[in-house]
Amino acid sequence: MKKTFPARAMSAALACAAALLVADSAVSAENWPQFRGPDGRGVSSESAVPLEWSPDKNIAWKAQIPGRGLSEPIVWNDRLFVTTAIEGTVVPGAAAIKHMDEGQEFLHPDSVGADKHHTLKVIALDAKTGKVVWEQTAWEGAPWDNRHRRSSYAAPTPVTDGKLVYTWFGPSGLYAYDFAGKLAWKKALEGPATLGLGTGTSPILSGNLLILQCDEDSGNKSFIVALDKRDGKEVWRTPRQVQVSWATPVVVKANGRDELITSGSELIVAYDPSTGKELWRTTGVKSNAIPSPVFGHGMAFLSTGFPVKKVIAIRLGGAGDITDTPNIVWTHGKGTAYVSSPVLVGDYLYISNDQGVITCLDAKTGKVQYEGGRPPEPARFMASMVAVGDKILQTSEDGDVFVVRAGPKHEVIATNSIGEPVQVSPAIANGRIYIRGEKHLFAIGRS
Repeated sequence: MKKTFPARAMSAALACAAALLVADSAVSAENWPQFRGPDGRGVSSESAVPLEWSPDKNIAWKAQIPGRGLSEPIVWNDRLFVTTAIEGTVVPGAAAIKHMDEGQEFLHPDSVGADKHHTLKVIALDAKTGKVVWEQTAWEGAPWDNRHRRSSYAAPTPVTDGKLVYTWFGPSGLYAYDFAGKLAWKKALEGPATLGLGTGTSPILSGNLLILQCDEDSGNKSFIVALDKRDGKEVWRTPRQVQVSWATPVVVKANGRDELITSGSELIVAYDPSTGKELWRTTGVKSNAIPSPVFGHGMAFLSTGFPVKKVIAIRLGGAGDITDTPNIVWTHGKGTAYVSSPVLVGDYLYISNDQGVITCLDAKTGKVQYEGGRPPEPARFMASMVAVGDKILQTSEDGDVFVVRAGPKHEVIATNSIGEPVQVSPAIANGRIYIRGEKHLFAIGRS
């Protein structure tokens, strides 16, 4: 199979009372510490987020970010972190590694970048004001491999535990910084080679482990690995029999145990996140594994959008090969996106194709509630939908954010714009929505 690449209102008094009621859980509920939020599902528990804005309304601040990055902003209390890649001049003699596909040398027509100098940066901002607190250069030089021309060498989203922020730049390394900007440790991992299209999967945390899904080219060297988050030392590594992917895994609790759910073209596999031992497997998405899993109702939902369109609902808690068992609850064969991930809100799973046309499915049965839910304006979409309360935010590449009411009927209740292109999913934290545009980072909320 030839692979191609495309290139997350209450009054002040009520809000305070609610914050007191949730006590210790408030921090995890309010922060956005990783790709697609607190548990990777793209769902926020915030209750006072503004859902309408304009240049003179509900824009708390706007900060210019140098270079280009497709990583989501992450937020922990009053700190916000982003990564970026700044492209420089041509480096004489620099060239990408060679890739093989089905026994022949493969060069994607949109592969670029390895012949130029790049500076990869980690930037910390004050989440309240947008002021830069610190920035560090993690790596610079001519990259080991190309990237898709619409992508960036700063595509993986960082993750934080509130003490360190962990940033991964694929072949250019893994870097852990404390909140003052001091490098705690760094580590190089071999590859992964991704057909010259760039790294897309983001790191996640499980307890004291930092986990990376490293699927490469034809799959001969694919693996998933866990490192001690405190010093970067390898704890376990498990080979994977899957070709290159760009999906970020999730950790789900099921039947009293944690399951690390990974998407792949050949196989969907769940591991014990503490040991790397395989728990169960089933046939993969049989296509480019780019959208990340979501979960709920005791199930995981995995999707793909090119060349096959498919959603698979899998009951968690299985063992061994579950392909021909009741653990495969339902499948749906249309309406999915190449890049963006689904979102689960209550009893309904929402998928969107590349033109932003939404299909709503009953999560438990797969029954279509509606399909053909079109955005108000024609557009293309790469950012994943995120949800806050009973509202879904759908962000187009034009920078328009459509607010869709969750439920079995499609209803767009607001349209907002930041005025510049967007390919990155929003982050939601502490009463604000953070949107990364092509050149700027926007904080939507009260000043």
